[in-house]
Amino acid sequence: MMRTMTMRTIAKPRSRRSLADLEPPPRTKRPESLTSREQEILELIWAGFKNKEIGQRLKISVKTVEAHRANMMKKMRVSNTAQLLKTAIQGSVLRIR
Repeated sequence: MMRTMTMRTIAKPRSRRSLADLEPPPRTKRPESLTSREQEILELIWAGFKNKEIGQRLKISVKTVEAHRANMMKKMRVSNTAQLLKTAIQGSVLRIR
């Protein structure tokens, strides 16, 4: 009886990650500017409107409002609405009246 040999792939050992690997990269580039629609939605967020209310006011779907909000957060490199508003104010993107 003859045995056939099969080739096995050997997994590379995982390296341990340090805390420095988990930190976000330093901000070197300036965020992209917001579109006029994103600016409009940002002002409505500041005014306290929910996504559904914003959608109704602008006659767009809630999903579209969510997409605009996500794009703004990505452009401004933030992860929540509070950071979005803070960064917008600090960067003079949002003017408080």
